[in-house]
Parts: sequence; structure tokens; C-alpha cells
Amino acid sequence: QVQLVESGGGLVQAGGSLRLSCAASGRTFSTYSVVWFRQAPGKEREFVASIAWNSGSAYYADSVEGRFTISRDNAKNTVYLQMNSLNSEDTAVYRCAADPKGANYIATNPYDGMAFWGSGTLVTVTS
Repeated sequence: QVQLVESGGGLVQAGGSLRLSCAASGRTFSTYSVVWFRQAPGKEREFVASIAWNSGSAYYADSVEGRFTISRDNAKNTVYLQMNSLNSEDTAVYRCAADPKGANYIATNPYDGMAFWGSGTLVTVTS
């Protein structure tokens, strides 16, 4: 019942910034937590950030804390990931997901499974 489409990925130099968007359809989207994951070639999927349905709580992986900011605009059915101070370790396919579980729970248990997934957008950081 929820469809997610990511955009905003691309090629960026180290130290630069990108803003990813996750556009959603579905009446229940605003009640779902939204999560950003990433997966680099040859590596396992990694939790990046999550945000609660009411935007009251946001959670981040240690590797991106202070550099990335997750936000949502429920009126536009869109969640954003602002990424600053990018480095080569940030190169990955970024996917958003939506789930009725709480954002805090997802941050603590990021591999429990998400109800809905986008197909991903590629971020490549070069020097």
C-alpha cells in the first residue's frame, strides 16, 4: 500500500554534500517510521538513519552522526536525507524504507525487516 521512490543520488567530491529524497504514496505513509539504509559493493546493508512518524525523534548511525540529517514533510509525502562532509566510505546505494515500528526500535534493531522498500539511488564520492 506504500510505494517509495528515491532520488538525488549522483557523483560528488569528498567534502561535498547531497540531499536525497524519498517520495512516498499511500494514505498511511504519514503514520510510518521512515528509514534510510545503504549498501556498498561487497558489504552488508547498513542502517543510516530513522525518523518517527511525527518527526519528533530521529536516530543515526555513529558513522554519520553530525554529518547527516534526516527530516520529513508529511504534507509532501517526502523524507529527506541531507548528507554533508561526504567521504569515500559513504559511497553506496541508498534505499529508503517505511515501517509501522517505532523509529527508536528500528535504530536498535535495524535488520528486523521493513514493510516497504524503495529501489535505491546511487551515491558515489570521489576525491
